[in-house]
Amino acid sequence: TSYKGDLPNADSQSAFKISFQPSIPYPLGDKADKVNFFVRPLIPVFFDQPVFSAEDQDFSDSGVELGDISFDVAIGKTFDNGLRLIGGIAGTMNTATDDDLGLDQWLLGPELFVGYGDKWGFVGLLGSHQWDVAGTNDYDTSITGGQYFYTYNLQDAWQIQAQPTFSYNHEADSGDEWTFPLGIGVAKTTKIGNTPWKFSLQYWHYVEQPDPFGPDYQIRFQVAPVIPLPW
Repeated sequence: TSYKGDLPNADSQSAFKISFQPSIPYPLGDKADKVNFFVRPLIPVFFDQPVFSAEDQDFSDSGVELGDISFDVAIGKTFDNGLRLIGGIAGTMNTATDDDLGLDQWLLGPELFVGYGDKWGFVGLLGSHQWDVAGTNDYDTSITGGQYFYTYNLQDAWQIQAQPTFSYNHEADSGDEWTFPLGIGVAKTTKIGNTPWKFSLQYWHYVEQPDPFGPDYQIRFQVAPVIPLPW
Protein backbone atom coordinates (compact mmCIF):
# COMPACT_ATOMS: atom_id res chain seq x y z
CA THR A 1 0.00 0.00 0.00
CA SER A 2 1.26 3.46 -0.92
CA TYR A 3 0.05 6.49 1.05
CA LYS A 4 -0.43 10.22 0.63
CA GLY A 5 -1.67 13.11 2.75
CA ASP A 6 -1.01 16.48 4.34
CA LEU A 7 1.18 15.21 7.19
CA PRO A 8 4.97 15.69 6.82
CA ASN A 9 6.50 13.03 4.53
CA ALA A 10 3.11 11.35 4.05
CA ASP A 11 3.58 11.01 0.28
CA SER A 12 6.73 8.89 0.72
CA GLN A 13 5.15 6.26 3.00
CA SER A 14 4.29 2.65 2.08
CA ALA A 15 3.28 -0.52 3.89
CA PHE A 16 3.39 -4.30 3.49
CA LYS A 17 0.84 -6.60 5.14
CA ILE A 18 -0.19 -10.25 4.91
CA SER A 19 -3.74 -11.28 5.85
CA PHE A 20 -5.12 -14.77 6.47
CA GLN A 21 -8.89 -15.11 5.91
CA PRO A 22 -10.42 -18.60 5.94
CA SER A 23 -14.13 -18.97 5.18
CA ILE A 24 -15.57 -21.85 7.22
CA PRO A 25 -19.13 -22.86 6.25
CA TYR A 26 -21.40 -25.37 7.96
CA PRO A 27 -24.54 -26.55 6.10
CA LEU A 28 -27.89 -26.16 7.84
CA GLY A 29 -30.68 -28.54 6.84
CA ASP A 30 -30.59 -30.61 3.67
CA LYS A 31 -28.04 -29.95 0.96
CA ALA A 32 -30.86 -28.90 -1.36
CA ASP A 33 -31.77 -26.06 1.02
CA LYS A 34 -28.46 -24.32 0.20
CA VAL A 35 -28.36 -22.67 3.64
CA ASN A 36 -25.03 -22.30 5.45
CA PHE A 37 -23.81 -20.98 8.76
CA PHE A 38 -20.30 -19.63 8.39
CA VAL A 39 -17.48 -17.95 10.28
CA ARG A 40 -14.89 -15.82 8.46
CA PRO A 41 -12.04 -14.35 10.55
CA LEU A 42 -9.50 -11.90 9.07
CA ILE A 43 -6.06 -12.06 10.71
CA PRO A 44 -3.70 -9.23 9.61
CA VAL A 45 0.07 -9.29 10.15
CA PHE A 46 1.94 -6.02 9.53
CA PHE A 47 5.49 -6.32 8.26
CA ASP A 48 6.08 -2.64 7.56
CA GLN A 49 3.45 -0.06 8.54
CA PRO A 50 4.19 3.68 8.86
CA VAL A 51 3.20 5.20 12.22
CA PHE A 52 3.11 8.99 12.69
CA SER A 53 4.53 10.60 15.84
CA ALA A 54 2.92 13.93 16.72
CA GLU A 55 5.90 14.72 18.95
CA ASP A 56 8.55 14.15 16.27
CA GLN A 57 6.30 15.23 13.38
CA ASP A 58 7.56 12.29 11.33
CA PHE A 59 6.85 8.63 10.53
CA SER A 60 8.53 5.48 11.79
CA ASP A 61 8.11 1.84 10.69
CA SER A 62 6.19 -0.56 12.91
CA GLY A 63 8.14 -3.78 12.39
CA VAL A 64 6.37 -7.16 12.41
CA GLU A 65 3.16 -6.92 14.47
CA LEU A 66 -0.28 -8.54 14.70
CA GLY A 67 -3.21 -6.22 13.99
CA ASP A 68 -6.80 -6.23 15.24
CA ILE A 69 -8.55 -9.46 14.15
CA SER A 70 -11.96 -8.91 12.57
CA PHE A 71 -14.65 -11.52 11.87
CA ASP A 72 -18.03 -12.31 10.31
CA VAL A 73 -20.56 -14.73 11.82
CA ALA A 74 -23.59 -15.15 9.58
CA ILE A 75 -26.19 -17.35 7.88
CA GLY A 76 -26.52 -17.33 4.10
CA LYS A 77 -28.78 -18.85 1.49
CA THR A 78 -28.31 -19.39 -2.25
CA PHE A 79 -31.56 -19.32 -4.25
CA ASP A 80 -32.23 -21.24 -7.46
CA ASN A 81 -32.40 -17.98 -9.46
CA GLY A 82 -28.78 -17.13 -8.52
CA LEU A 83 -29.58 -14.67 -5.74
CA ARG A 84 -27.53 -14.97 -2.55
CA LEU A 85 -28.43 -13.39 0.79
CA ILE A 86 -26.33 -13.36 3.96
CA GLY A 87 -27.14 -11.77 7.31
CA GLY A 88 -25.25 -11.78 10.57
CA ILE A 89 -22.83 -9.84 12.73
CA ALA A 90 -19.40 -8.33 12.14
CA GLY A 91 -16.86 -7.57 14.83
CA THR A 92 -13.32 -6.47 15.56
CA MET A 93 -11.24 -7.80 18.46
CA ASN A 94 -8.60 -5.88 20.40
CA THR A 95 -5.66 -8.09 19.42
CA ALA A 96 -3.07 -5.64 18.05
CA THR A 97 0.38 -6.19 19.55
CA ASP A 98 1.23 -2.51 18.97
CA ASP A 99 -1.18 0.18 20.23
CA ASP A 100 -0.43 2.33 17.17
CA LEU A 101 -1.77 -0.41 14.86
CA GLY A 102 -5.10 -1.06 16.60
CA LEU A 103 -8.09 0.73 18.06
CA ASP A 104 -7.68 -0.61 21.63
CA GLN A 105 -11.41 -1.34 21.44
CA TRP A 106 -13.82 -4.20 20.73
CA LEU A 107 -16.35 -3.47 17.95
CA LEU A 108 -19.62 -5.19 17.03
CA GLY A 109 -22.53 -4.60 14.69
CA PRO A 110 -24.87 -5.97 11.98
CA GLU A 111 -23.88 -7.21 8.53
CA LEU A 112 -25.79 -7.85 5.29
CA PHE A 113 -24.70 -9.25 1.92
CA VAL A 114 -26.64 -9.33 -1.35
CA GLY A 115 -25.20 -11.00 -4.46
CA TYR A 116 -26.16 -12.53 -7.78
CA GLY A 117 -24.31 -15.18 -9.77
CA ASP A 118 -24.78 -16.82 -13.16
CA LYS A 119 -22.65 -18.48 -15.85
CA TRP A 120 -21.13 -15.14 -16.84
CA GLY A 121 -19.89 -14.36 -13.33
CA PHE A 122 -20.92 -12.74 -10.07
CA VAL A 123 -21.67 -9.34 -8.50
CA GLY A 124 -22.31 -8.54 -4.85
CA LEU A 125 -22.26 -5.94 -2.10
CA LEU A 126 -21.40 -6.49 1.56
CA GLY A 127 -22.25 -3.85 4.16
CA SER A 128 -21.75 -3.67 7.91
CA HIS A 129 -21.74 -1.15 10.74
CA GLN A 130 -19.66 -1.45 13.91
CA TRP A 131 -19.71 0.46 17.20
CA ASP A 132 -17.27 0.25 20.10
CA VAL A 133 -18.68 -2.06 22.79
CA ALA A 134 -15.65 -2.47 25.08
CA GLY A 135 -12.11 -1.23 25.57
CA THR A 136 -10.88 2.33 25.90
CA ASN A 137 -13.55 5.00 26.42
CA ASP A 138 -11.31 7.87 25.34
CA TYR A 139 -13.17 8.18 22.03
CA ASP A 140 -16.25 6.85 20.23
CA THR A 141 -16.06 4.57 17.19
CA SER A 142 -18.84 4.31 14.61
CA ILE A 143 -17.74 2.90 11.24
CA THR A 144 -19.79 1.75 8.28
CA GLY A 145 -17.75 -0.74 6.27
CA GLY A 146 -18.35 -2.43 2.96
CA GLN A 147 -16.95 -4.52 0.16
CA TYR A 148 -18.15 -4.79 -3.42
CA PHE A 149 -17.50 -7.88 -5.52
CA TYR A 150 -17.50 -8.48 -9.24
CA THR A 151 -16.28 -11.40 -11.35
CA TYR A 152 -16.47 -11.89 -15.10
CA ASN A 153 -15.64 -15.40 -16.29
CA LEU A 154 -13.28 -15.91 -19.23
CA GLN A 155 -12.08 -19.06 -20.97
CA ASP A 156 -9.75 -21.63 -19.37
CA ALA A 157 -10.73 -20.67 -15.77
CA TRP A 158 -9.48 -17.08 -16.09
CA GLN A 159 -11.50 -14.25 -14.56
CA ILE A 160 -11.58 -10.48 -14.39
CA GLN A 161 -12.47 -9.62 -10.80
CA ALA A 162 -11.94 -7.49 -7.70
CA GLN A 163 -13.25 -7.22 -4.12
CA PRO A 164 -12.32 -3.70 -2.88
CA THR A 165 -13.16 -2.76 0.70
CA PHE A 166 -14.35 0.72 1.71
CA SER A 167 -15.33 2.50 4.93
CA TYR A 168 -17.12 5.57 6.25
CA ASN A 169 -15.97 6.85 9.64
CA HIS A 170 -18.88 8.70 11.25
CA GLU A 171 -16.60 10.19 13.93
CA ALA A 172 -14.02 11.64 11.51
CA ASP A 173 -13.66 15.33 10.68
CA SER A 174 -15.83 16.65 7.86
CA GLY A 175 -14.36 15.61 4.51
CA ASP A 176 -12.27 12.80 6.01
CA GLU A 177 -15.03 10.23 6.49
CA TRP A 178 -14.62 8.16 3.30
CA THR A 179 -11.91 5.68 2.36
CA PHE A 180 -13.01 4.34 -1.04
CA PRO A 181 -11.03 2.51 -3.76
CA LEU A 182 -11.78 1.45 -7.33
CA GLY A 183 -10.39 -2.00 -8.09
CA ILE A 184 -9.46 -4.13 -11.09
CA GLY A 185 -7.79 -7.51 -11.22
CA VAL A 186 -7.29 -10.86 -12.90
CA ALA A 187 -7.61 -14.37 -11.45
CA LYS A 188 -6.80 -17.92 -12.53
CA THR A 189 -8.06 -21.17 -10.99
CA THR A 190 -6.04 -24.35 -11.45
CA LYS A 191 -5.65 -27.74 -9.81
CA ILE A 192 -2.53 -28.67 -7.88
CA GLY A 193 -2.93 -32.35 -7.13
CA ASN A 194 -6.59 -32.80 -6.19
CA THR A 195 -6.97 -29.31 -4.72
CA PRO A 196 -8.31 -26.32 -6.70
CA TRP A 197 -6.20 -23.18 -6.16
CA LYS A 198 -7.18 -19.65 -7.11
CA PHE A 199 -4.48 -17.03 -7.72
CA SER A 200 -5.37 -13.38 -8.25
CA LEU A 201 -3.62 -10.04 -8.67
CA GLN A 202 -5.53 -6.80 -8.05
CA TYR A 203 -4.88 -3.06 -8.17
CA TRP A 204 -6.92 -0.68 -6.01
CA HIS A 205 -6.81 3.08 -6.59
CA TYR A 206 -8.29 5.20 -3.80
CA VAL A 207 -10.52 8.02 -5.02
CA GLU A 208 -11.37 9.10 -1.45
CA GLN A 209 -9.22 9.03 1.70
CA PRO A 210 -8.67 11.19 4.82
CA ASP A 211 -6.74 14.35 3.93
CA PRO A 212 -4.10 14.12 6.71
CA PHE A 213 -3.03 10.55 5.83
CA GLY A 214 -4.62 7.79 3.79
CA PRO A 215 -3.98 5.13 1.14
CA ASP A 216 -3.24 6.25 -2.42
CA TYR A 217 -3.10 2.83 -4.12
CA GLN A 218 -2.73 -0.83 -3.20
CA ILE A 219 -1.44 -3.93 -4.99
CA ARG A 220 -2.85 -7.23 -3.72
CA PHE A 221 -1.81 -10.81 -4.44
CA GLN A 222 -4.19 -13.52 -3.23
CA VAL A 223 -3.85 -17.30 -2.94
CA ALA A 224 -7.00 -19.31 -2.14
CA PRO A 225 -7.03 -23.11 -1.92
CA VAL A 226 -10.40 -24.92 -1.70
CA ILE A 227 -9.96 -27.41 1.14
CA PRO A 228 -12.69 -30.00 1.97
CA LEU A 229 -14.08 -29.72 5.49
CA PRO A 230 -14.69 -32.83 7.71
CA TRP A 231 -18.46 -32.27 7.60
